Amino acid sequence: MDTPVAALIERKGSAVHAVASTITVADAVAEMNKHRIGCILVIDAGQIAGIFTERDVLRRVVGAGVDPKAVRVADVMTREVHTIPPDTTVEQTMVLFAERRCRHIPVVDDGRLVGLISIGDISRWVADTSRAEADHLKNYIAGGFSA
Repeated sequence: MDTPVAALIERKGSAVHAVASTITVADAVAEMNKHRIGCILVIDAGQIAGIFTERDVLRRVVGAGVDPKAVRVADVMTREVHTIPPDTTVEQTMVLFAERRCRHIPVVDDGRLVGLISIGDISRWVADTSRAEADHLKNYIAGGFSA
């Protein structure tokens, strides 16, 4: 669990999908659907202005009865975006997901966006690590490895 999230980003890739705050909610949702993602970063003037998630769509658009073709992303996005540096461990990130009740955290290094970690990325890493450890232990018990 001491693995830094930088290792997960290296494995999955650093591509992050983003939109400007001036586009409509309908356009942002279309972009999310196009890439099959649950959130999209909102970038203005090269800086993170917010994050727009499926939860924002449900609560601030559908739940509020807002017309997605008429309202801008800036009006319904989550403005307070928590970020983490690339050396944050998987375990620390898991704690942040639980404490903040969020599913996506941008990874920023010296003010530069380097990736986005999702709770799914963490789950996959934990499952892969557990599977590898179990395989190692099975081989050890069966005499396939020396200690």
